[in-house]
Amino acid sequence: MKITFLGTGTSQGVPVIACNCSICSSENPKDKRLRSSIMISLDSGNIIVDTGPDFRQQMLREDVQELNGVLFTHEHKDHVAGLDDIRAFNFKQKEDMDVFAVSRVQEALIREYPYIFSEYKYPGVPQVRLHTIEEDQNFEVLGHTITPIKVWHYKLPVLGFRIKDFTYITDANKIDPEEIEKIKGSKILVINALRQEKHISHFTLEEALEVIQEINPEMAYLTHISHLLGKHEDVEAQLPENVRLAYDSLSVSLR
Repeated sequence: MKITFLGTGTSQGVPVIACNCSICSSENPKDKRLRSSIMISLDSGNIIVDTGPDFRQQMLREDVQELNGVLFTHEHKDHVAGLDDIRAFNFKQKEDMDVFAVSRVQEALIREYPYIFSEYKYPGVPQVRLHTIEEDQNFEVLGHTITPIKVWHYKLPVLGFRIKDFTYITDANKIDPEEIEKIKGSKILVINALRQEKHISHFTLEEALEVIQEINPEMAYLTHISHLLGKHEDVEAQLPENVRLAYDSLSVSLR
């Protein structure tokens, strides 16, 4: 199993429009962050977690030739705004795209993309096959079992996902004890760390490190990073040995 970080930025990305701070002005490519998403490559195909506004650019950059499923964590725009571009895979693969989401997120997708779900479809619109998942029930994708992890994005429930010994969490500022137990034993954990200062709906760097310490994975990667966290190389120098900042196009493998 290979995990590719398609994007590691927060909702505005980095650099932020019209911002001239030292992070947004950095020439280090690791400080350039598209909106957060990952691709999980399995022996049976590729799964994307979230299709943000940069989905098309991410697919082109990574030269993705096949996509077999989309998992949605939640319905915020920076996680769903690229769904229209899955039609390129419809055309090439000549089949509907399997999309996995809870009912609430499906309702948001239908509101956002009425032309995809209308009874009479315009030629060439994306073709999707919705699969309803539950917060507390495992489900199967491409022959692999996926465990949903419910986290809190302020008052909004958001799903993380565990597949084998890999867990991906984004847009969280609280994880209940019973959900922490579902994550424990993961060899690789990805978790959001927005910035240094307290935030109403995202973990700070310190809070993310506390969660990582409790779960104690072999390796942890921080994502959903804003320009307020700091420069990549400066923050990395302060991290524990088993924690790294993720960056766009980083890939990690797990057997």
